[in-house]
Amino acid sequence: MSVLPGGLRVCVEAVPQYGRGLAALALTVAAGGDDDPAGRHGTAHLVEHLMFPRSGGGSADPTGEGYAALVAGAGGVCNAETHRDHTVFHTTVPAESLPEALVWEARRLLGFAPTEDVIRTETDIIGEEIRGAGDAGRSWESALGALYPGSRDSFGTAAELAGITAGEVEAFFRAHYTARRMVLSVVGDVDPAGVMSVVREVFAGVGVIRVVGEAGTAEGIRVAGELRSAEEIRAAGEARSAEEIRAASEPRAAEKIRAAGEPRAAEKIQAAGEPRTAKEIRTAKEIRTTPLPAARPGVAVGHPLPDPVADRPAYLAQAVLAQVLGRSRLPALARSARDGHRLTSATVTCGYHGQWLASAAPDLTLAVLGRAPGTEVDVAVGIWRSVLRAVAEGPLPEAEHRRAVNSLLVAWHRQADSLPTRAVALGRDALLLPGSAGPDALPAELHRTTPAEVAAAARALLEGPVTVTELAPQAGTVPTAQAGTVQPARADTELAPQKGTVG
Repeated sequence: MSVLPGGLRVCVEAVPQYGRGLAALALTVAAGGDDDPAGRHGTAHLVEHLMFPRSGGGSADPTGEGYAALVAGAGGVCNAETHRDHTVFHTTVPAESLPEALVWEARRLLGFAPTEDVIRTETDIIGEEIRGAGDAGRSWESALGALYPGSRDSFGTAAELAGITAGEVEAFFRAHYTARRMVLSVVGDVDPAGVMSVVREVFAGVGVIRVVGEAGTAEGIRVAGELRSAEEIRAAGEARSAEEIRAASEPRAAEKIRAAGEPRAAEKIQAAGEPRTAKEIRTAKEIRTTPLPAARPGVAVGHPLPDPVADRPAYLAQAVLAQVLGRSRLPALARSARDGHRLTSATVTCGYHGQWLASAAPDLTLAVLGRAPGTEVDVAVGIWRSVLRAVAEGPLPEAEHRRAVNSLLVAWHRQADSLPTRAVALGRDALLLPGSAGPDALPAELHRTTPAEVAAAARALLEGPVTVTELAPQAGTVPTAQAGTVQPARADTELAPQKGTVG
């Protein structure tokens, strides 16, 4: 891990065994749905979209070619995700194209200046994404908002985005996409020294805030440094001098960069590695939320997770518990309704939309239970609690515990072979989970989780606050094999990026 003079943290890891001839880079930014300005819910999501302009020129793309087109032209792939507490951009390219990809990444940060027509295009696309969001996402966001008032989902609100201006978008970008709030991670068949040489050249001015006048205000925001040309950056690892690299585009004058919106005090800007302030959790034992439409009758039950930084062993015990519930205890109940339990299916997820260790606190365990016809919500919730009590009352059998841990380890090892997943994990650890020993420490941490800790995790769910959301079919809804959130009993084990908004 290195830190550039402006504060950008850079992690470079050579892992040729995971993808010989390939390299992945991830830019992780401490800006997400929770940071959206009042009345402009979805700004973080919109900025993510605007980093992939669908029309060239006048935006983060002075060459006229979109970032995604440049990456595709090199034979690579790219995508991004907006979360509650961060946004992550990830790109995979042939290792020989990594210097160019780093230039393109820096270029879209240095040249971010979206036009009104591009903004309108992307807000329309986001509106379609919001309308097409699945039931599972709505259940998760409903539970989080009920437990932690003020939490915002990452999609946004189409009505609030409809009137957003270029000035508002740039103000958000300048306030949040600062060097101290970003981590750049590069993983693959690379030479770390050569990569750092390129990064120092092309990212010198990325996210740098220069304050003029009163200390701690943003009125003097400007981008420093010149943008380097990809064509003139030799392969990573070769010695280069600054004189050998010409500027690829006209530097933007400071006075041309708007600092729209309210000034942001420097001391309020979160640096990478500084934990976010935990939100106050509601203390009500059970919180009933507004019913949600669904393809089949069901109920979503949400529980708060321990802080993965302050109480990591308890957090990992919850991850194991989700496996036990979703793979061992609930499947037998969900196979049929003949035994009187009246559950038709069950899904148990641990972490942000099923991605564990993908978010700082607050976070959730969410159970989505399918209800057979005539089964009331309270009955389904009672079954869920009875299964939790069975785990809480005694240590798990060793074989059942081992199966649950092994299923998490298989998921981890499978995804650790993915370069973008590894790059994203390194960035998230540095930005959201300060003090983490890194993704390679996770297997040993999981092995140390005991059956007694899993029983304690079940007791914590029983004794802590809980949200209950009825999932109710709407008139005219026709259930299909692909509709709705209720699926065959399982536990979600995803660590990797799952969804993207580019396309």
